[in-house]
Amino acid sequence: MLRLKNISWDAPDGRSILKDINLVVPDGKLVVITGPNGSGKTTLARMIAGLEHPLSGHILLNEEDITDLDVTEKAKKGISFAFQQPVRFKGITVRQLLEVAAGKKLKAEELTQVLGMVGLAAAEYQDREVNATLSGGEIKRIEIATVLLRHTVLSVFDEPEAGIDLWSFKNLIKVFQNMRTDLQGSLIIISHQERILRIADEIVLVADGTIKDSGSREKMLQKVLNEENGSRGGQDE
Repeated sequence: MLRLKNISWDAPDGRSILKDINLVVPDGKLVVITGPNGSGKTTLARMIAGLEHPLSGHILLNEEDITDLDVTEKAKKGISFAFQQPVRFKGITVRQLLEVAAGKKLKAEELTQVLGMVGLAAAEYQDREVNATLSGGEIKRIEIATVLLRHTVLSVFDEPEAGIDLWSFKNLIKVFQNMRTDLQGSLIIISHQERILRIADEIVLVADGTIKDSGSREKMLQKVLNEENGSRGGQDE
């Protein structure tokens, strides 16, 4: 279980971005954190992953205080973070990247299994470089495959739908549904996409750096969609 207690953070220019955030992410749940642009969602995700450190407050993983750990130390504790724009690695193949994530050499059947889980054929992708020749959807699915191989207790995804085509997005939804069903661990997804909201167990609404409301999908979904429509003036994205 992840617990955030009274988390606050200011930007370098002095703006208050997160204000006394309290949040519990139960084991085995898919939690979607949503809210308008600039509300603090991504900063909160980076805080959980160890890419930023709170000005005040505590982050507890299974009641262990991990507040001051960096991203590498938190990864060792079982937290994975998938970037909104995944890093590309010129000169490194998909196989090599996956083996780094797994911490071992992978057999052909293991590569086939994990790439198949994210909708990619091992024969086509394992020897490709993780560079600009891969599309946004391909690189995101490969990054998710690295998360699957780490077997982490908490996986955090920052706006996984950003910059990918509709076909890839539909497949990402299936991947998250499978992760929710098959993996022992919790998922946090930062998103405002309705299809991702609809597969959540719990939804957390963040606005102006605070948690405005949270609860089950059944309780929160319509409220979030109404607020989203209101903020767009009733116009489609």
